Amino acid sequence: MKTGILITVAGAFLMTIVSCKNDATQKIKTENVEIAAKRDAKSTELPIMTFSITDHDFGVINEGDIVEHSFTFTNTGKTPLLIVSAKGSCGCTVPEWPKEPIAPGASGTLLVSFNSNGKPNMQNKQVTITTNTKKGKEILKIKAMVTPKNKVKA
Repeated sequence: MKTGILITVAGAFLMTIVSCKNDATQKIKTENVEIAAKRDAKSTELPIMTFSITDHDFGVINEGDIVEHSFTFTNTGKTPLLIVSAKGSCGCTVPEWPKEPIAPGASGTLLVSFNSNGKPNMQNKQVTITTNTKKGKEILKIKAMVTPKNKVKA
């Protein structure tokens, strides 16, 4: 019985050694390597979102005013730019962005609205843009000096 087990184990060991003689690199087709190299080179090409400005100062405004500014950008990369989302740092800052892809070399605008109601004094807000760029996020900043409403004394 022990001899039978020993012969089975030895046979399995010999089959393992014999079956591993084939060199896997001989099975690789050079045309597939070239295709994979081209594909991988393109995967590193990402869009680049280039803004003319990233900060805007509304100056002095009155509390309750709703002001807007359009930020202009260009896709200076080699692949289409996708804006996944844009979020203001609070509910008073609302961005609107293009939902369709921006082709390489094309430009777009991102409109930011700021509602100053209930926001007296100096206000600094930002919009975080989630994109398919290398950084993945872009930041726009706005600020305004909000003149408070006159309070009615009772």
